[in-house]
Amino acid sequence: ETLFPDMDLVERSAIHDKDLIPHTSFTTKPLFYTPRVQSQIDRLTELLEQDKFKQVTERLKENGMRQGFACLFHGSPGTGKSETVYQLARKTGRDVLVVNVTDIKSCWVGESENNIKNLFDRYRTMVKKSDVAPILLFNEADAVLGIRQEGAQRAVEKMENSIQNIILQEMESLEGIMIATTNLTSNLDKAFERRFIYKIEFERPAIDAKKQIWKSMIPALSDEFAESLSKEFDFSGGQIENVSRKRAVELILTGVEPSEEIIREYCRTENLNTTQSNRPKIGF
Repeated sequence: ETLFPDMDLVERSAIHDKDLIPHTSFTTKPLFYTPRVQSQIDRLTELLEQDKFKQVTERLKENGMRQGFACLFHGSPGTGKSETVYQLARKTGRDVLVVNVTDIKSCWVGESENNIKNLFDRYRTMVKKSDVAPILLFNEADAVLGIRQEGAQRAVEKMENSIQNIILQEMESLEGIMIATTNLTSNLDKAFERRFIYKIEFERPAIDAKKQIWKSMIPALSDEFAESLSKEFDFSGGQIENVSRKRAVELILTGVEPSEEIIREYCRTENLNTTQSNRPKIGF
C-alpha cells in the first residue's frame, strides 16, 4: 500500500473480502417477536430499504448530521438477534461484513489497534465502492466494546482501551450501517450507548409466540401439545430449535416419529441446571 499507492490495493481487497457474506446466501426464516420488538424491527427494515436509506442519509447530510446508523441488538441468548441481522440483510439486499474478534486481537503490541483500523478502512471502502452499503456486524460485541479500564497499567488493558477508543472514533464518523449484538449489556462501556441510535432489546417470547415457534419448527405437533410445551418450558427460539433438531435426528435414525413424552424429555434436558434444581435441598 505504501510502495504502490496507485494500485488501489485497499479498494480491491475490500471488494473481494472473504468475510463479506452475500445477501443472496441467507435463506428465508420465520422469526417471531413480541409486538413491541416487531414494531421496532419493521421500522428498521423500512429504514434500510435502499431508496429510503439513500433519502434519509441525504437529508441528514443537508442538516449537518451524522449519516451512519449504529444499532445495538441486546437480550437473552437464542432470541434471534443474529438471525434478525441476516434477515434484514436478505430483505434489503445488503451484504454483511462479519467481524471476527479473534482475528482482531493479537499478542503483538500495536497490532490489534492496526487490525481494528484496517477493518473500518475496509468497510469504508466497501461503502464507497458499493451501490448498496453492506452491514458491518459485530457479533458478541461485548468482547470488544467492554468497559474501559481507568488508569490501565497492564499491556492487555491498554490494548483493550485503545481498541475501544478507535471504535468510538469510527462510530462518530461512520457512513453506513453497523449492528452490534450482545447478551450482556452490563459489560458495555457507557460511552457506546449514545453512539447507538437504535437499541432494540430482544425479549424472550411470550406463550403465543412460543407456540408459533414450536409449530414452525415441528409442524407435526398438535396445537394442544404445542401450547402445553409453551406454558411448561420458558424457552427461547434457539432452545426450541435445539429440541426440534433432536427430534429430527431421532426421526432420521429410527424412522419413527418421537412421541410427545420423548419430546418433553428433550425439553427437560435442554437446560443444564435441570438436574441440580430437582435435587432435594439440604439444611434450612
